[in-house]
Amino acid sequence: MKNTKNILMMIALFIVSLNLRPAIASIAPLLETIRNDLGMSASVASLLTTIPVFCMGIFSPIAAKLGVRFGMERVIGWALVLIGIGTFLRLFTNTSTILLVTAFLAGVGIAATGPLLSGFIKKYFSENAPTLIAFQTVAITFGASLSAGVTAPIEHGIASWKGALSIWAILALVALPVWWFFVLRNVKKEKKDTAVSAKRGKLPWGNKKAWLLTMSFALMSMMFYTLTAWVPPIVHNMGYSQVYAGNTLTVLTAVQIPLSLLLPVLLKWQPSRLLWLVTGSVLELVGLFMIFFGVEPWVAVIFLGIGAGILFPLNMILPIDMTTTGEEAAGWSAMTQSAGYMIGASGPLILGRIFDTTGSFHYAIIFMIAVVSIMMVIQFMAVPRKEKQLEEAVSVKA
Repeated sequence: MKNTKNILMMIALFIVSLNLRPAIASIAPLLETIRNDLGMSASVASLLTTIPVFCMGIFSPIAAKLGVRFGMERVIGWALVLIGIGTFLRLFTNTSTILLVTAFLAGVGIAATGPLLSGFIKKYFSENAPTLIAFQTVAITFGASLSAGVTAPIEHGIASWKGALSIWAILALVALPVWWFFVLRNVKKEKKDTAVSAKRGKLPWGNKKAWLLTMSFALMSMMFYTLTAWVPPIVHNMGYSQVYAGNTLTVLTAVQIPLSLLLPVLLKWQPSRLLWLVTGSVLELVGLFMIFFGVEPWVAVIFLGIGAGILFPLNMILPIDMTTTGEEAAGWSAMTQSAGYMIGASGPLILGRIFDTTGSFHYAIIFMIAVVSIMMVIQFMAVPRKEKQLEEAVSVKA
């Protein structure tokens, strides 16, 4: 009976996780169409990606507190409602302001769901947390790649970008009853230890090492969401079709799926976090230089996708490596993600501003190359070169 319950909760976890990226990833393949139809500048259009990511930085700590007060399972349910409403309202968009409001609504829902799902995994699957985190990562990445690849063909088929964007509300419509029947019906009210909750809420704002990890996460996030927002327009500007350009984003996200499953094996073989962080950064640089010099975009985004697939989970692991207790690790993780996402959210906006000013994506690519280069410097500063302690940690987790 317990195994059946766990399987049902895993299914619910997977379906809910599918909702965490389509509201963001579905925008990029149709960005030029949306801009032309609504008369949006590149800077304003970039807010469609920047706002949800910024919400992930602002509202994640708030969501954690709401989860303690009302129960993470219930808050996740309400967050799904917000994602669904924000996505569905895109069907009725007739101004850029309304579209930005839908990005905010979906962004708040995504911000609440993301960190609480990690708590959900820790609560119900503590013995198999690494496997469940990989399972969740696959769902998130699959949702991103699916929406990035299918949105443009849907738009061509129904001749409506509004319908193509709003159709992803179906995922929330499916997830809500699944979450209700598989999870919420089985939730029991629990007494909250306010002292422990307060301790977990402390963030290490005065710690230099924590800030280095935050900047590493921020620049990684900045690169990922800048690429998510602007790779299709950049490729389309190179002379390729809109469908082809949209498919490059699908490739960018899809190649990250096997990486999330392969990385634990790679870390067991070579535990050095620094080695893999630098490897991921170098691969991103290779992809950016290929785009800059007009090399086949599909090949370039494979390098970019592999790099991003390495960098994201590693940046999630670093706060755990650098701390000694669960409460301390929770505080460091909250800080790196909250401040990191808020800083990272500026990436798409900066790139849009560069394009508006120069009228060329070449300078935008140079900006991204500079971001990755700075990120590599911070990686060397943040991650210890002596890996003995990290090797012991990996061997215990494996």
